[in-house]
Amino acid sequence: MSGSQDHAGLAGEARNGHHAQAGAGAHGAPPEVPHGTLGGYITGFVLSAILTAIPFWLVMNDVLGHSTLTAFVIMAFAAVQIVVHMIFFLHMNSRSEGGWTMMALIFTIVIVAIALSGSLWVMYHLDSNMMPKELHRM
Repeated sequence: MSGSQDHAGLAGEARNGHHAQAGAGAHGAPPEVPHGTLGGYITGFVLSAILTAIPFWLVMNDVLGHSTLTAFVIMAFAAVQIVVHMIFFLHMNSRSEGGWTMMALIFTIVIVAIALSGSLWVMYHLDSNMMPKELHRM
């Protein structure tokens, strides 16, 4: 009888949120819940809109005057916007899930960088080694 009472007591505590969590932080403190608030979502939306409008303005008004510089500035804004989306909408930080989400992110970035740089390297060398030299002189 005491076994079923213990089980019922644990179920009641779990419903009320008073159960011990496997991912509890130091000194028994519960980990931070990675759910967003309305204010966080609004902040993320406003930052995303600004980080989209500025590059659009740069291109439409030819503010920087040099297309290569403009492309690098747009890529920088895109990188910042990716970070904004990860923080405000995906709720990623170094503390969530014991740091495994950050490790997965770093691994993904490394794999994507290797794939992109390898693809560009292969395409460059295919172009320079297989195209007739007369086309490059044009």
